[in-house]
Amino acid sequence: MNGRVELANAIRALAMDAVQQANSGHPGMPMGMAEIADALWNDHLRHNPANPAWPDRDRFLLSNGHGSMLLYALLHLAGYDLPLEELKRFRQLHSKTPGHPELGCAPGVETTTGPLGQGMANAVGMALAERLLATHFNRPGFDIVDHHTYVLLGDGCMMEGVSHEACSLAGTLGLGKLIAIYDDNGISIDSEKAHIANWYTDNVPKRFEGYGWQVIANVDGHDVEAVNRALKKAKREKARPTLICCKTVIAKGAPNKANTGAAHGAPLGAAEVAATRQAIGWPYPPFEIPESVRSGWDARESGKRVERRWNRLFAAYTEAHPELAADFRRRMAGELPQDFGARVDALTHETNARAETVATRKASQNVLETIKLALPELLGGSADLTGSNLTMVKASKVIGREGDGNYLFYGVREFGMCAIMNGIALHGGFIPYGGTFLVFSDYARNALRMAALMKLRVIYVFTHDSIGLGEDGPTHQPVEHAASLRLIPNMAVWRPCDTVESTVAWAAAIGRRDGPTALLLSRQNLPFAKRDEAALGNVRRGGYVIAGAAGASRAVIIATGSEVAIALAAQKMLAEEGVPVRVVSMPSTSAFDRQDAVYRESVLPRGVPRVAVEAGVTDYWRKYVGLEGAVVGIDRFGESAPGGELFRHFGFTPERVAAAVKGIL
Repeated sequence: MNGRVELANAIRALAMDAVQQANSGHPGMPMGMAEIADALWNDHLRHNPANPAWPDRDRFLLSNGHGSMLLYALLHLAGYDLPLEELKRFRQLHSKTPGHPELGCAPGVETTTGPLGQGMANAVGMALAERLLATHFNRPGFDIVDHHTYVLLGDGCMMEGVSHEACSLAGTLGLGKLIAIYDDNGISIDSEKAHIANWYTDNVPKRFEGYGWQVIANVDGHDVEAVNRALKKAKREKARPTLICCKTVIAKGAPNKANTGAAHGAPLGAAEVAATRQAIGWPYPPFEIPESVRSGWDARESGKRVERRWNRLFAAYTEAHPELAADFRRRMAGELPQDFGARVDALTHETNARAETVATRKASQNVLETIKLALPELLGGSADLTGSNLTMVKASKVIGREGDGNYLFYGVREFGMCAIMNGIALHGGFIPYGGTFLVFSDYARNALRMAALMKLRVIYVFTHDSIGLGEDGPTHQPVEHAASLRLIPNMAVWRPCDTVESTVAWAAAIGRRDGPTALLLSRQNLPFAKRDEAALGNVRRGGYVIAGAAGASRAVIIATGSEVAIALAAQKMLAEEGVPVRVVSMPSTSAFDRQDAVYRESVLPRGVPRVAVEAGVTDYWRKYVGLEGAVVGIDRFGESAPGGELFRHFGFTPERVAAAVKGIL
């Protein structure tokens, strides 16, 4: 048997065996893309199985993540630390081979995929990060950043809107080291009922040519040499990303289920697996790979050689450019400059002393003006709202088709922006932040969820955070969004009330290495809130006493963002009536909830009635005030009118808050 045929058939065998044993999974795509994987991994991909985190490795992403057994088979055969036993435990509890690839499970998995199209967008972010790092760090004779990003995708990825957003931008930016391979097999889940032509007739090559990509069409995906030629041509193109359109047969080799929807998302069945073995000439029992095939896939020695060459290059680079080399190591390790904490502390005290009354979106920009100079890895952007989000600063340099830069105009592409930011963070070397209106976080919601799932350090600047934005009306006024973001596991949410809390929120977001952070910022000016030194030190805890009663408090008012000023005014009114109350500013419930029980109770004493105030839905706050407490909020959509008028209309006034306190007493 031809050696290359056996290499591909090893993928087919492992995929159908693992899915069959799990009685769950998607065997068709891995079987159909086996030759493509052989050509890419054995003839082009630069990687080292012994060091999956080698900085200058090529990135490989499986956007059509349902075909995860393709990736697991490749990692196992190439020599990564993914033993055969883990393939036998495919889709089982605590295995390294979950149903869809997950970052942090199997070594060599670059991103979590499954929600279609997002892996493609992640790849755009990775390719952009590669280009920006190369432009910044490379010097003549020292191309220490020089790798490609390869991504496999299928019809489902093509149909999802995020692929349009991300691929359009990739073409505009001319990301020449991005190579996408399209598995054009004409089958998706509903193909069991009807052919894909009933719902997908896009001319994909023309579409990508319109984006400004190089398109290599009509490639036989089962011809290793044809795929090889296409990959060589793709790598020669420097000014445009490349799409290789490969025509394939889903479940290639299965005599009865190839080219059918039945092979997409279900085991082939014992009889069909046996028939496939005979049809492709694979006489080995389940999960057995002959040594001749293993040696053909083994990339451990070649991987060591290619990394060793890079290590020699980087050693020479370190000698010639020691400061650049140190900064490269620091950034790729995700470490902040040693003096960053001291800088932030100084900035916090300076901000407290200035006592400015500005919108928190402006306070955010002021923070960025200072910290951007100390953090070259901050990579900013906005989804066509730069002038509203205030995400650009004096040190921002716009990214174009060529050259360095640190600020990207994403265009009206909220989902694409956030999924691309995930790819940038995954690549390493950058801390990405991107802005849009809070209400439009809905467009990007699944990318936000994926960032939280992968624990990525990305920062969302969500401005126009309430009905306070005013005349644009209910279509633009978020009411449920703060609460819904807080419900995403591992998503840190900050809604600051003034310049000091905005500074601390940014510091927390940048310092956090285990998940994303959403900053919810106001359009309207918010008054500076005076606080003593103890309160200043406790802002980072997410909730703290910003104003206490002279004596024992009869109630606690909890507020966030623009409503803190209302709560403080209500406290004064109540004090004049002989009702002492405490005001707690809670800019981050997620940070507050992580504090120890002693601290939390010192802020919210047991047995003291509570009122929460936020210009958003009320249910979330019941966890703090209980059923016996009160919430001043809004459980309906807004109106079109000036912001101040809307606050009065919906009862966000000191008088109403004071009445709520008296009501629970």
